[in-house]
Amino acid sequence: MSAFVSAIIVAAGGSTRMGLSDSKQFILLSGKTVIERTLTTFQRCALINEIVVVCREQDCERVREIADKNAFSKVSAVVKGGDSRAHSVKNGISAASPRAEYFAIHDGARPLVTVEEIERVVNAAFDTGAATLGTAVTDTIKIVDKNDIIEITPSRSQLRAVQTPQVFEAELYSFALEGADKLDGFTDDCSLIEKMGGEVKIVEGSKENIKLTTPVDIIIAESILNARGEDK
Repeated sequence: MSAFVSAIIVAAGGSTRMGLSDSKQFILLSGKTVIERTLTTFQRCALINEIVVVCREQDCERVREIADKNAFSKVSAVVKGGDSRAHSVKNGISAASPRAEYFAIHDGARPLVTVEEIERVVNAAFDTGAATLGTAVTDTIKIVDKNDIIEITPSRSQLRAVQTPQVFEAELYSFALEGADKLDGFTDDCSLIEKMGGEVKIVEGSKENIKLTTPVDIIIAESILNARGEDK
């Protein structure tokens, strides 16, 4: 199947847990910025037709310069984020092409996703209407009460750590977005579809598709790049 897929790269978060004043999108990973590595992968993916970057207002010009310098021809727009992640996604979708049949929504802080992973989850969404990357949980997870007392231990066989991209048929996602009473409570896009009773297929991802949140994640990311031979 061939369809027009718009990638929405959400890169509007702050760097509080990184302890940085600058955006973590401009952290250097083995010589390249985080946003450059993310955009390179989506540029190379044949199933992605356009890329919309959502970032902090003060970062927009720097992101445009990076896109121009690297000839990222699929970058069609760079727009400022909103007050929450969900509002930022909404801003990105508003800037996407009217031809978009699917939205591939990706955290800009996951620069190690591969072309193959993007292709797998996009193809799954072509079949099901909604799909996300995710991995099996290997740690034992506990559910606790307000006093941090363990209440229950859920079975790991039913637990998945969800990643991005999360890919949705455009009309389905837009309908879910419009039907949400409030957007502030949604920390990922699958939740919007779940809220309206829809189903989302989880496609096996990779443990290497980490999210950069704290300084130790930078060390891990550079180790992964070194193992891949992408450390230059």
